Amino acid sequence: MRDTVSEPLPEGMTGAPSLSGGYAPGFGNDFETEALPGALPRGMNSPQRCAYGLYAEQLSGTPFTAPRGQNERTWCYRIRPSVKHMGRMSRIDLPYWKSAPHVDPEVTSLGQYRWDPVPHAGEALTWLTGMRTMTTAGDVNTQVGMAAHVYLVTEGMGDTYFYSADSELLVVPQEGRLRFATELGVIDLAPQEVAVIPRGMVYRVDLLEGPARGFVCENYGQKFDLPDRGPIGANCLANPRDFLAPVACFEDRDCEARMVVKWCGAFHESRIDHSPLDVIAWHGNYAPVKYDLKTFSPVGAILFDHPDPSIFTVLTAPSGVPGTANIDFVLFRDRWNVAEGTFRPPWYHKNVMSELMGNIHGVYDAKPQGFVPGGMSLHNMMLPHGPDEDAFRAASLADLAPSKLEDTMAFMFETRFPQHLTRFAAEEAPLQDDYVECWAALRKRFDGTPEGDW
Repeated sequence: MRDTVSEPLPEGMTGAPSLSGGYAPGFGNDFETEALPGALPRGMNSPQRCAYGLYAEQLSGTPFTAPRGQNERTWCYRIRPSVKHMGRMSRIDLPYWKSAPHVDPEVTSLGQYRWDPVPHAGEALTWLTGMRTMTTAGDVNTQVGMAAHVYLVTEGMGDTYFYSADSELLVVPQEGRLRFATELGVIDLAPQEVAVIPRGMVYRVDLLEGPARGFVCENYGQKFDLPDRGPIGANCLANPRDFLAPVACFEDRDCEARMVVKWCGAFHESRIDHSPLDVIAWHGNYAPVKYDLKTFSPVGAILFDHPDPSIFTVLTAPSGVPGTANIDFVLFRDRWNVAEGTFRPPWYHKNVMSELMGNIHGVYDAKPQGFVPGGMSLHNMMLPHGPDEDAFRAASLADLAPSKLEDTMAFMFETRFPQHLTRFAAEEAPLQDDYVECWAALRKRFDGTPEGDW
């Protein structure tokens, strides 16, 4: 809702009225919104002449023949068609933003890794120059897999605009506040919120409060969707009404601008003479959204045992294998623990999925030491992991009265593919070289008696 955002619209932008103050609620809804009265055609998509002299243009997020329930497209009514938003392209280098496949032969990805927060270096960094790739998985050219990034932002993009032809972006802020001025409207984003920016969506990132740092999951595959709830039924987890799409908001501004495009892992720029954020009205279901993670309603065991962490899935990007995600976005937030006779933290396991975790806020119950807000960890596919000695002992001997985990918010980007470290992750990011030692204190408790040696 707009009451989560106190900032006015950017100077020069004209926005649509909205009962929610700048957002329309729902996930996957068919929205319609106009910033000027009568700009949106009624009863048809492509009139012979659009109101206000606008151009009708469709942005397709799926093939035309995708099944109806998966088909996504948005009709835009804009001052100039997108072909005017770029000219001759020239290659540019963003050396810290990598795409899969990116396998550095001098970097070992086999292991359990954890990093302290990537520090702010004191240099001027925008959304593009401040992106730092930590891992890549899959192949951007065949549209499978993902990349995980940390972003550092100290200033806005000015008159630079960007879109990725490769991927949609899931943005997870950890500190500072950002504004995404997109073709379809404005999204303001703060810690403990997330945003999804669709593939092909043009936007500019402004800094509202900084410096800003956070995490990005770059999804090369099928787009993020809400997970099927199965026996959970119609409610809980992430509810569709808590997602917010922006209402129409446009710039009619002549300026010396720069359009940057990410395509097949490479970056190109073009010079234009106006702002490309010129959509005055739109309707459709292919749009950016934001979501307040504090509205996620977790479910869990209410008698005994610990359910699989998949029960905490916020969004999932499916693969071609049923039940096996290209990416799952999983959230571990405040919740009650009530299971009787149960080891309550996450259990020890090896997994066919690769798990990259980040700490947004507070303390994570399975790693009470060393996994700090802004930090990350990676447990790659089929590598064992689990609680350290302190967490294991405390949970094994605890009085199992109902207890509430509070002041905690961590997440996981989980993928079916192995995640390969970049050289930045291996050499420049603050890697905790002693992380693997967190399990060193685990000791043999077997002594031949049923009670064991405690």
